Amino acid sequence: MADVGHALLALAFFVAAASAVTAVVWRHDDGRVTLARRGVYAVFFLLLACIVIIEVSFATNDFSLNIVAEHSSLETPMFYKLAAMWSSQEGSLLLWAFVLSTAASLALYSTRRKLRDIVPWATAVMMTIGAFFIGLMLFAPDVNPFKTLNPAPQDGIGLNPLLQHPSMMIHPPMLYSGYVAWTVPFAFAIGALITRRVDAEWIRATRRFALIAWTFLGFGLLLGARWSYSELGWGGYWAWDPVENAALMPWLLGTAFLHSIMVQEKRGMLKVWNATLIVATFSMCLLGTFLVRSGVLQSIHAFGDDTVGPYLLVVIGIVVIGSTFLLVSRLDELRSPKRIDSLISRESVFLINNLLLVGMTLVIAWGTFFPLISELFTGNKSSLAAPWFDKYTTPLAILLVLFTGIGPLLAWRRVTWASAKRVFRIPALVALLTLVVLWAFTDAAHKPWALALFTFAAFAIAGVSQEFYNGAHARQRISGGNFAGALFAVTARNRRRYGGYIAHVGIAVLLIGIAASSSFQTNRNVELKPGESTVIDGRKVTYVRPTAEVDGLRLSVGAVLRVVDGGKEFTVEPERNFYRPTGRGGVGGIADYFDGEADSEIGLRAGLGHDFWAANQPSIVGLQRKAKTAEEGFEKCIEAGPGTPKSCKDVRALMVAARANPALQDEALAQIERLQELTAKQIAASYVSEGAPTQFKIIINPLVTWMWIGGLIALAGALIAIWPNRGRRKGALVRTETDALKEAKYREIRDAELDHAAGKLSDEDYAILDAELRKEAVEMLDELERARNGGGAKVGAEGNGSNGHHGNGNGADPVAEPEKIERS
Repeated sequence: MADVGHALLALAFFVAAASAVTAVVWRHDDGRVTLARRGVYAVFFLLLACIVIIEVSFATNDFSLNIVAEHSSLETPMFYKLAAMWSSQEGSLLLWAFVLSTAASLALYSTRRKLRDIVPWATAVMMTIGAFFIGLMLFAPDVNPFKTLNPAPQDGIGLNPLLQHPSMMIHPPMLYSGYVAWTVPFAFAIGALITRRVDAEWIRATRRFALIAWTFLGFGLLLGARWSYSELGWGGYWAWDPVENAALMPWLLGTAFLHSIMVQEKRGMLKVWNATLIVATFSMCLLGTFLVRSGVLQSIHAFGDDTVGPYLLVVIGIVVIGSTFLLVSRLDELRSPKRIDSLISRESVFLINNLLLVGMTLVIAWGTFFPLISELFTGNKSSLAAPWFDKYTTPLAILLVLFTGIGPLLAWRRVTWASAKRVFRIPALVALLTLVVLWAFTDAAHKPWALALFTFAAFAIAGVSQEFYNGAHARQRISGGNFAGALFAVTARNRRRYGGYIAHVGIAVLLIGIAASSSFQTNRNVELKPGESTVIDGRKVTYVRPTAEVDGLRLSVGAVLRVVDGGKEFTVEPERNFYRPTGRGGVGGIADYFDGEADSEIGLRAGLGHDFWAANQPSIVGLQRKAKTAEEGFEKCIEAGPGTPKSCKDVRALMVAARANPALQDEALAQIERLQELTAKQIAASYVSEGAPTQFKIIINPLVTWMWIGGLIALAGALIAIWPNRGRRKGALVRTETDALKEAKYREIRDAELDHAAGKLSDEDYAILDAELRKEAVEMLDELERARNGGGAKVGAEGNGSNGHHGNGNGADPVAEPEKIERS
């Protein structure tokens, strides 16, 4: 199967490279462009077959494959065997390439009747990147997933115990999908720059992929934080680790991009900024991939070798330099004559949010790469710890929450002071009330940053709630029915808008959880003997008894803690697990339990108000000493000298017989392992009976559960925004660029109507804006008509966009036919 897999991988490389060349060289030939697109589909199926072969090899314990031997074992649970592929360098590269082929196939299928001049270049960009990652597996040293071992070992080394956590089944694929999905808008942006099609059409064609990338990356970050919180035993969920930061930075830049493209769609502005943002976002995705694989910065998440790091660095350089050249050469086309009409408008707030997000990214980048910067100038690597990151990111995050609340309350283009005061009144009162209550009745008065964040988060949540109420109330006035039905209808018909609002609420709730758990956390290290108690933050914690369990793979040393919290009583049972190394061959020793990896099983009692978190750090010096003594005794036992028990002599006799008869070797090894396990259990039992003191780390984390809830709310909002409308799911209506242009203009008119109904626009402002939008719609339709009649004019949502002859020429008026387009 390894030979078949290698051949499929080589064929995928050839097809990807051929598709890239074909798409560009014969870009004016529709048949060849279609062939290139089908080549992308072929790459998808070839890489899918490669993954199936790898997964079958893991499931069947085929240790002739190096990837299986190094990352699985006979004892590894099947659930984790299937996830072990992406825990390896070569497996993660294969996953990267596969996800890219999936995203590219979906993107090219969705644009098969659109963007005729951009698509060939986008195909070439995506397949060039795909060919690069497939080529790494084929030609870079030690990263071929189909590398074989001869002879094949009897057992594998096994999956790192730290990775044997349910989150790890999902976390890496989520991050990779987030990284890779950003390739789609990047590729179309490059195609738009090359062809000078710098209107908003490439944005409309790839917006959903950008949302998908943002969602996957955000969910991956959340899962990683959960894994850190529940598995690593240090008590936190974010350590400002270089690899963590490398995933956070493209998410922040992607957040800025998703907001700023709305300004280009609505107003035709920020073209240079949007092109720069997508290049920066994709470059950061490549940088994150580089950091995991290069070893230039120390991280618990990084792979141990750096065989592909230099190649990735070259690609990052090509992407940054090439994209910068394209941007500079297209500045004349990218500049927009339009300007922001008013500082009190949604586009102004989006611009401020963008600056805050980019500023936060720059701060994190400086802190992440400071070891390299310090080494360059001083010769010594100096790292910046978490307090440095907290000091500079906290005020930026607080301002971000504030403007996240302001943005949805403002209309596009212009807002009068009277309208602003009307829409800000209730959220401001809620924020003021929150400030007063927290100041008077909680400890928040002593934590000004946390107090500010809680206040601004209350403002943001109240503002979004007001938006939902006003939208539903306006819908109810127009269509009748009950309020709940109107709320559902207005959300369903404006999924992108209200899905974004829900995501805003989720981020605000998430930041509340972060602020509360980091500012008001109680963190204590205590040493207790069985039966002893201590009081932590008003809670009585009693060390009831130690526990110990042993099997052939691990020795677990734990504790039972009883906690009395007010009138409630509960127990938690933290454990520290010590694993024997696997894959060595033969029989190990008793002391091997302390030669392998170790991890923690956290004792956790989660709640909406606070979490009780406990980890134990037992003293294993005595256990190690007893294990060494027992091992020496065991060696004397199997020597079967004078005075040894009969059981020892029986084992000795079986070993001698096994030398003469290889068929008895498995029986002899099994007998030795049983005796070793019995001895290890006796050692564990002695630990329990002795009742030695144990070190505990105990944390009371207020409101941390709301961090996970907020993340799930944001995920739900993103899914609502991504989910296609009913008409599009049926494949109707918006099939071409012309349809998309008319739909976009109608949605802009409808957004103005909603803003007017919600009180964001005065009657006078709405009348002016509505007249402007309808005039723009008429001008757009006139240009489409001229283009259809052979004029070749270029039109777009902002007046200088897509080539009109790519539309379907149905000439529908977005003003005259609102219901038809709204269904899309």
